[in-house]
Amino acid sequence: MARTRTQTGFTLIELIVVIVILGILAATALPRFIDFSSDASSAAAAGVAGGLASASALNYAAKTAGKTVTPATIIGKKCTDTDTGSFWDMLQGGKPANMTLSGSGECASAGTTVSCTVTETKGGTANAVITCY
Repeated sequence: MARTRTQTGFTLIELIVVIVILGILAATALPRFIDFSSDASSAAAAGVAGGLASASALNYAAKTAGKTVTPATIIGKKCTDTDTGSFWDMLQGGKPANMTLSGSGECASAGTTVSCTVTETKGGTANAVITCY
């Protein structure tokens, strides 16, 4: 009686097909994971914009309730990018590094809102709606 030999394992063609499929997946998915810097830049700008909007809303509420706030008022301030004497004064640490503030709005009276654009140096932008007090 002759014994039949059974082969186990993969053929060379099957291995090459798997490697080609993995290469195609890597080529299409890798660029999505490499460039997170633009997402990080946008997230940083959104965080600072949210901080400005939150600080102005809290200061407006506190001032309306008769509390002392810092700065005492932002009436007359504009969306300019100076280190002091601007909306940056509402943030405890002042103007964050790598951020600029722009826009044409000016706080005319208490309770009105101004929309400014916060831009991170690597390109991320976000809008901050500031409540005047």
